[in-house]
Order: sequence, then C-alpha cells, then structure tokens
Amino acid sequence: MLSNLFADIPKRLKEEQFDDLFKGETIRIERILSQGQSSPASGWYDQDENEWVMVLEGAGTLLFEDGREVTLKKGDHIHIPAHTRHRVTQTHPEKITHWMAVFY
Repeated sequence: MLSNLFADIPKRLKEEQFDDLFKGETIRIERILSQGQSSPASGWYDQDENEWVMVLEGAGTLLFEDGREVTLKKGDHIHIPAHTRHRVTQTHPEKITHWMAVFY
C-alpha cells in the first residue's frame, strides 16, 4: 500500500502524534509529530527495543540519563540502544517536528 510520510500533517498540534507505518515481528517503524512537546520531567524512556531515530523536519533535543544532550535537526539521526534511558527535552515550538523512528 502506497502512503506518504508528509500526508495528513495538521497545521498545529496540541499533543504529540504517533503513527505506526509498519509493524513486523521484530521491527516497528513509527512517524512521530511534535510541536513544542517534551517528555514528562519525571519520566524516562527505557525501551526493550533498540531505536534508530531521524528528524525529517524541525528539531528536537534528547537528554540521556548519563547527562549527554543531543539536538537533532533536519537530516540528523541517532541510534539509541535498548535500555538507554532518555527523554525529549524540547521540540520546535512553532514548526512541527517530523521524526521517523525504527524500533527493532
């Protein structure tokens, strides 16, 4: 089935939007749309899966439990091994940030 990553993008987002693009037995590909959202201050992502994530538009900053902070902008991508605790500290407040995440 043909689809487009940039289809059905709203002009404004009140909350993050998560869309599964593909799910297999050992892989999941997800489109995430953010606009000014961040992870709750009290919570960390601590996933059982490895994650490869790329910013297609906009920008977002990841904070890792070890104190490392990484800002991703258009075209940047990063691999996050399973159980590497991290959170999103900021996304662009005016533009919608388009993330593509591959979990495996």
